Amino acid sequence: MQSEPYIQPAHTLDQPSTLCIVGPTGSGKTHLAMSLAKHAKSIGLTLELISMDSALVYRGLDIGSAKPTPAEQAEVKHHLIDILEPTETYSAAHFAKDAKQLCLEIRGRGNIPVVVGGTMLYWRAWAHGLSTLPPANPEIRSRLDEQGKQIGWPAMHALLATVDPQTAIRLQANDSQRVQRALEIYEITGKPMSALLADSPSEDGREGSAIPHWINLVSLEPSDRARLHQNLEKRFDQMLTGGLIDEVQKLKSNPNLHADLPAIRSVGYRQVWEYLDGHVDWEQMRYKALAATRQLGKRQLTWLRAISGRKIFDPFNSNELKAALEYCKQNLSSQA
Repeated sequence: MQSEPYIQPAHTLDQPSTLCIVGPTGSGKTHLAMSLAKHAKSIGLTLELISMDSALVYRGLDIGSAKPTPAEQAEVKHHLIDILEPTETYSAAHFAKDAKQLCLEIRGRGNIPVVVGGTMLYWRAWAHGLSTLPPANPEIRSRLDEQGKQIGWPAMHALLATVDPQTAIRLQANDSQRVQRALEIYEITGKPMSALLADSPSEDGREGSAIPHWINLVSLEPSDRARLHQNLEKRFDQMLTGGLIDEVQKLKSNPNLHADLPAIRSVGYRQVWEYLDGHVDWEQMRYKALAATRQLGKRQLTWLRAISGRKIFDPFNSNELKAALEYCKQNLSSQA
């Protein structure tokens, strides 16, 4: 079985740097990008947004992924949204290739690309390239899934600690997707994932790495974690009242979809799916979804803090939020 090829980051010295807006979930990335697009239009420039989000690629995952609304997508051209069915898979290597090509195409028609999102594995592949780790092995993955269901993922995490303690330390015991992947890699290669990452430093998004000269990275990092959690709780409750249950019920009506697909493992969708399967009650579903959302935000911030040279703004500080927009506007002016 072949692994995905090394993806060399795309850049040319005669092109201006590409603006990339990142941040944890709920930090206001889309709002900043849309404000920037409106400003660009007012000065005769056209922005096109490239989504760097692993959930937005899937059709039918709208409410729970906080997908830009149809009105927002009509106002500003968005790329890499609704490009796959939930039965399909999309990798960091795919994103790196697609983002590279889209940046060239957008500039080719005289417009300005802006990358927006919080899937940091995609960021790493696009910015630094992606060395080879073995691709998924369906047989091993299915067996590990079944084992996880039987003994529980904390027990699977304990198994991982016996063969790859370094990876186990940095993973949550209930992070089934990542625990499974680490165990899968060990079974395929006979080596701990941590050892493979050590041999290919660009694989490990946790180490400090400079931003490539062809990217201008703007990071929205909330200073008030409690306020962020309150906002995330409010947003999820709005998703629930806005039709998330019906959205997942519609997905469940597709006989080709199941709980182990990457799309259905997305935060929020996994928990509602469990609720509709009768495995948890409403309060448990809500609690688990909020906990998973907070964990996602924590992981995203861990990635971001390892990136040196990023431009940091606090979206909960009105002055800093204005400064973030002004900084992005200056970036646009340099490309006009």
